Amino acid sequence: MSEMSTTMTGASGADNKLQFHVTEHHPENGTLLGFWLYLMSDVLLFASLFVAYAVLGRSYAGGPSGADLFDLPLVALNTSFLLLSSITYGFAMLAAQRKALSTAIVWLGITGLFGAAFIGLELYEFINLIHEGAGPQRSAFLTAFFSLVSTHGLHVTFGIIWLITLMFQLGRHGITPENMRRMTCLSMFWHFLDVVWIGVFTFVYLMGVLP
Repeated sequence: MSEMSTTMTGASGADNKLQFHVTEHHPENGTLLGFWLYLMSDVLLFASLFVAYAVLGRSYAGGPSGADLFDLPLVALNTSFLLLSSITYGFAMLAAQRKALSTAIVWLGITGLFGAAFIGLELYEFINLIHEGAGPQRSAFLTAFFSLVSTHGLHVTFGIIWLITLMFQLGRHGITPENMRRMTCLSMFWHFLDVVWIGVFTFVYLMGVLP
């Protein structure tokens, strides 16, 4: 919404001069509302992937099952990386609220390292599965598995890129209201990915090793 005022000056017979003063107004909660709507669309995306896995998760086509493939200790370690990253992001938010800029950036950096470790282990798992001949083309079960887990991994990768960008913005502009709003949006996104991963760990990995 813009606010416009017009002033007319000049004597008789002179040309009228128009001056425009434009003030930008950003709705205080507009960004957060829009981001909530985006998260709701992501909920629908992951819900569809979970439903697809529920339907196809036992279609092995004579190939290996989750019990044959999944390395639960490795997945549990990876899960701990992502859960710890949520805790460290919470510390970053607390530091930002105290206006402790350097501390907030350090905690964001630690969060990014945990996220990178999560992606690294996930790629290691995928490479091993493909090397064993258990790629996404092997069976409907593996197609649904790779689709769900890799979509989550792509979201985490995007979150890391966003986090690095946010660190640069904080370093350049400090803890401004705009940067606090960005940190809040990324916080919602990051914690949302944690919740989705808990569903993946439980529904895909833990239930996948059951006979």
